[in-house]
Amino acid sequence: MTFTQLQYIIAVDNHRHFAKAAEACHVTQPTLSMQIQKLEDELGVILFDRSKHPVRPTVIGERILEQARKAVNEGQRIIQLTQIEKGKFEGEFKIGVIPTVSPQLLPRFLSRFNNKFPGIQLIVEELQTDQCIERLYRDELDVAILATPLDKKNLIEEPLYYEPFVAYIPDGHRLYNEKFVLNSELSLTDMLLLTEGHCFRNSILNLCEARDIEKGKKLRLESGNFETLTRLSKLGYGMTLLPYLAAADLSKEEQQFVRPIADPTPSREISLVYSKSQLKKGLLKELAAIIKSVIPEKLQHEKEQVLKPM
Repeated sequence: MTFTQLQYIIAVDNHRHFAKAAEACHVTQPTLSMQIQKLEDELGVILFDRSKHPVRPTVIGERILEQARKAVNEGQRIIQLTQIEKGKFEGEFKIGVIPTVSPQLLPRFLSRFNNKFPGIQLIVEELQTDQCIERLYRDELDVAILATPLDKKNLIEEPLYYEPFVAYIPDGHRLYNEKFVLNSELSLTDMLLLTEGHCFRNSILNLCEARDIEKGKKLRLESGNFETLTRLSKLGYGMTLLPYLAAADLSKEEQQFVRPIADPTPSREISLVYSKSQLKKGLLKELAAIIKSVIPEKLQHEKEQVLKPM
């Protein structure tokens, strides 16, 4: 039994597909399949039911995979411990980030991080919250940048900043001539929303208490990005809400449609989320410091009305 064989069976379990597992492990499928077959022969058991699509572990396979994950994780921790002792930051560092944060945040800090840690191979994936949580539990991510609080078992949440919501209101809308918007004036009847699965959408539904979502809508359209929402808003299909950094990146022409929301201003908490067993805490500390250095200081103070993302 080898460390590599354990990594291969974990990859098959993660992807439930031999070809995809081989690609993730950077080997050919015959090589991966041969090594898994050798392991099965050595153990005298079948680890995967290959007749199922997608491939599924057998009952004994599930138990062995549980132990394999522990063994591989502990082996990786040995390497991490030696790097910590030497004060080195090397190897892969895997970050998950939600789509409503990545377009504004990543360009602000990635170059600083790469310049400071040239020995780190940074792997960044744009994933929704549930996907990030699942991958954190499976040790497929070192850290995720998520809207919190989530209150998930065995995950630590370290707040980075608190991002207010602002209203994007087109000319001709009932609120266009207002200098600011009240919470009570927000209604889902004329609100363009992100698609289901986005935590920013959930926060808006919580803010508006999901009232009258169908009634009186000119267009029931849900998009996966803020740019689509603002473009449709300008065409008269309703208003939308944006996080502060997304609004700050709008052009000068677009800024005329942005209105602040009166106190208590709804906001979201953006945090680093990682496993309690994570050993790369020195690198996490550096990442947090770099992100905070590129975020306006006024966003780093806790806000009164933080909306839960789930």
